[in-house]
Amino acid sequence: MTVGELYNELNTAIPRALSCDWDNDGLMICADAEAPVKRVLLSLDATDTVCDYAIREGYDLIITHHPVIFRKIGNITDGSLAGGKAISLIRAGVSVMSFHTRFDCCDGGINDILAEKLGLENIEKLPHGTEAPMARIGNVDTTAVEFCERIKKALGSPVVLMTPASDKVHRVAVCGGDGRDFMYDALRMGADTYITGRAGYNVAIDMRDEGLTVIEAGHYYTEAIFTDYFEKFLSARGIPYGICPVGCEIKNI
Repeated sequence: MTVGELYNELNTAIPRALSCDWDNDGLMICADAEAPVKRVLLSLDATDTVCDYAIREGYDLIITHHPVIFRKIGNITDGSLAGGKAISLIRAGVSVMSFHTRFDCCDGGINDILAEKLGLENIEKLPHGTEAPMARIGNVDTTAVEFCERIKKALGSPVVLMTPASDKVHRVAVCGGDGRDFMYDALRMGADTYITGRAGYNVAIDMRDEGLTVIEAGHYYTEAIFTDYFEKFLSARGIPYGICPVGCEIKNI
């Protein structure tokens, strides 16, 4: 399978139409769409360390969640971060695909994975106006403290931040990463608890006063699970892959 063929399949499964208007993702760096895909590296971000690892270890494609090129690039030179990265990858014949907010929204994407890992039942999409639903909502029956322990175990997060409105958890909304935009949607759908990567102190305090317990499990930990989907997708097509062990680590000191 070529880079272009693989992207076309992924673009069908994770359509660009689901992306937020401000987003930028897709086939981001590619010198030859006809090049065969031999080894794929999965990583939350394409940091310099990740790119160096891919080149050194002989990968020809990197798939990320966060876009390798997000903001407008004024120039491509070896003196700029994005430009230098692109030049190095093109020289080495390494392509990059990124699937960002469309993967947050799609069936089987990050928020479905997150909801399932946390053991939610009767999972539904959380409506958000006329936009494609991104967050998910489901049911569970436990205490807030027990649920925090479940989150840490499921996501490998060493610590979570909880702003409790109640000591019980029954209806839970989830959104990986920075999901603060969907908290009032969660309240309207009867949620008593909201899990995201980062919300911020003021937002969490306000939501507590609205009756919503907010649990922040870390941007990295709520999105690093994105690899689950792509592992299955690549395995079904017999494409070798690896999960990058360096470059996106979050250290707790």
